[in-house]
Amino acid sequence: MSSTSQPRRGNTRQRIQDVALELFAEQGYEKTSLREISEKLDVTKAALYYHFKTKEDILVSIFEDLNRPVTDVIAWGREQPRTLETKKEILARYSEALTKAAPLFRFMQENQATVRDLSIGATIKDRVLGLVDLIKDPDAPLTDQVRCLSAIFTLHAGMFGLKDIDGDAEDKRKAVLEVAVDLVTRAHDPGADR
Repeated sequence: MSSTSQPRRGNTRQRIQDVALELFAEQGYEKTSLREISEKLDVTKAALYYHFKTKEDILVSIFEDLNRPVTDVIAWGREQPRTLETKKEILARYSEALTKAAPLFRFMQENQATVRDLSIGATIKDRVLGLVDLIKDPDAPLTDQVRCLSAIFTLHAGMFGLKDIDGDAEDKRKAVLEVAVDLVTRAHDPGADR
């Protein structure tokens, strides 16, 4: 999804997701009603209910659809050797997944309390911890475990912290990825660059 302001072409379910995410981002999840979503789509509430019974159902479906690449990264990473190259590839794939799902991750960042209270909150936490487990060694010193956790959060923070800084979006993504890779490299090889 390239932008929340331009719905994806395609089926009604996708249009509902796009419009709902746009409204959630504009006015907040709590302040958005199913009626407003149906009005913006110019469909009846019955048509909306055919696809989704609640706002949470819509949000969960958006999360599952846009977050599927993250699930794929975790599944791939679990099958790989725990080498530095694998860890770098996990970070690169996760960075790309975050970029592709940017509207959803921005919404989640700006609505953390709401997301935490919804059913997807625990899933999000589990996926982030799953990523951290793939890039850290379980018996690593605590400082190196913190570096690996920080690498994931660097990717998250980079999406939001750099959005108002001038520059090419891809250059910014690569710079954030470089910092995350540096953190994991230092954790993987504690003797490096100290």
